[in-house]
Amino acid sequence: MNLLKKIPAIILPACLLVVTACNQSSNDKKTTPMTDSTKNAVLPDTAAYAKTINGKQTHLYILKNKHGMEAAITNYGGRVVSIVVPDKDGKQTDVVLGFDSVGGFQKSTERYYGATIGRYGNRIAKGKFKIDGKEYQSTINNTPNMLHGGKNGFQEMVWDAKLIDSATLELSYLSKDMEEGFPGNLKVKVTYSLTDDNSFKCDYEATTDKTTVVNLTNHAFFNLNGEGSGTVLDHTLQVDADTYVPVDSTLIPLGKIETVANTPFDFRKPTTIGSRINNDNVQLKNGKGYDHNFVLNKHTITTAIATIIGDKSGIKMEIFTEEPGLQFYSGNFMKGLNAMKGGKKDEFRTSFALETQHFPDSPNQPSFPSTLLKPGQVYKTQSSYKFSVAK
Repeated sequence: MNLLKKIPAIILPACLLVVTACNQSSNDKKTTPMTDSTKNAVLPDTAAYAKTINGKQTHLYILKNKHGMEAAITNYGGRVVSIVVPDKDGKQTDVVLGFDSVGGFQKSTERYYGATIGRYGNRIAKGKFKIDGKEYQSTINNTPNMLHGGKNGFQEMVWDAKLIDSATLELSYLSKDMEEGFPGNLKVKVTYSLTDDNSFKCDYEATTDKTTVVNLTNHAFFNLNGEGSGTVLDHTLQVDADTYVPVDSTLIPLGKIETVANTPFDFRKPTTIGSRINNDNVQLKNGKGYDHNFVLNKHTITTAIATIIGDKSGIKMEIFTEEPGLQFYSGNFMKGLNAMKGGKKDEFRTSFALETQHFPDSPNQPSFPSTLLKPGQVYKTQSSYKFSVAK
């Protein structure tokens, strides 16, 4: 699957690269619980996200659909701070890990909480890749490799933001030529929205003036029992993938695709995350658990490629995507060093990530789907996370 659609690039007008704080007066008010019940999740105070970083203003934007589902997103790193949905008892539950203030993200030992990831999500071996015979060196920030765009990837940037309506936020960013070692001025637009079927929808778009590599995703860390509720090992996961990408000890692909059959990576039927995570398996040892790309079976945007259910809450999350891969991360590097929104620490394996994307190290793996983007093409891809209660 190659999602780089060869259609004429439409140069985004400069006005899209200017922060538009639509309805910001209402967004700067302190939020309150969705109902009078003290059991319901409370979104962060928007005032705690008003800060100047690198000369640009940060905000917290609150999205809401007609059913009361809410999401909080900051333009610092294009980060998803909260997603609030009802559990099996109707309790409004925040299923995303985040911080009470923008300063929490700045100080966090985990740089990717909720972030929009780019210019290249996942790893590139030793940060090196070639385009048209020319070698480029991206920043090494996960020794010996480049991870998620380098030291100052998109998660560190203050994006220009425009609140389109009460349920839609548009973020834009100009990644300049050779930023973190990547060629081309890349104009990026990401639109996050809530739909009325309780989906969190992610639309990504980019154009370039030089041939480059692009792999955009969002790195929300989820716990469907609610942030701070403990381990995710009893969550039940199902992934529509017959194969996955094995990696070396630095989590770089070995260059082959292997079957999930008779391995701990077989999630074709609903299986708890923790049921096989401690098996004697070299791939689990390399990842210190699950940190692997699943090669998704043939699918369309209307077919769920993964489903995960919180064991306590009954909250079900279905994932839809146009991407060929899904990176499953089981919170293996969490060390309890950060206090999250509710004051609870981010302890070992108390969240997971399911990132829709192209495969890791694709620029150096000719057999993998291409991540090249050329002038005159538009990178355009969509993913969504739909929430409901398991029957």
